[in-house]
Amino acid sequence: MAKLGVNIDHVATLRQARGGSEPDPISAALVCEKAGCDSIVAHLREDRRHINDSDVAKLKNIIKTRFNLEMSVNSGVVKAAMEIKPHQATLVPERREELTTEGGLDVLSNMRKISEVIAKLESCSIEVSLFIDPEEKQIEASKKAGAKTIEIHTGKYADAKGPDEATRELSAISNAVKAGRRLGITVNAGHGLNYKNVKAVAAIGEIEELNIGHSIISHSVFAGLENAVKEMLALVR
Repeated sequence: MAKLGVNIDHVATLRQARGGSEPDPISAALVCEKAGCDSIVAHLREDRRHINDSDVAKLKNIIKTRFNLEMSVNSGVVKAAMEIKPHQATLVPERREELTTEGGLDVLSNMRKISEVIAKLESCSIEVSLFIDPEEKQIEASKKAGAKTIEIHTGKYADAKGPDEATRELSAISNAVKAGRRLGITVNAGHGLNYKNVKAVAAIGEIEELNIGHSIISHSVFAGLENAVKEMLALVR
């Protein structure tokens, strides 16, 4: 049975739209925990466009589940993570102009840098996951870089045009999960998953956790955040 991590970035996005203090992403994290989620996810971007350093420090101190910090390999962000010490850091690619993460890390081409960041974070007892596309070469590279956990990027499946493309992308995810597990790597998955497409991914055996944010926060506008999390948990489980 897959666990559910809830990404609260878009609560902070809404807060930043007015530059005030509401809605508070820390309060949102506590509601998500009350609803039964297994971890809280937040992305500390280089430009701090939504989640900021104060948010992540408070999250580490307040939440009772696991705190998964998404982050780039930027030296300033790595330093912040080493000071805050989240339970887990998920390394993701990042471009300033992107609206959301657009794909997986190219571990194969950036092995040295990623290996160095993994070593630094692990020296602070931070578990490290690499966000990668469902490609065996990237899974093997992640293993060589020292990663014990990966998160499979499910964006192409989520954006599939028609059932045939969705089936192909779902098969790629399933094969990636199997490849990761053969190498002894813990496998998570996420990106673009919603209330309509999540069940097929959740049904893939050996996925440890699904990380979902935008869909849950969007649905919470109509259903309330606690109900939105509970509804997603029912689909995942």
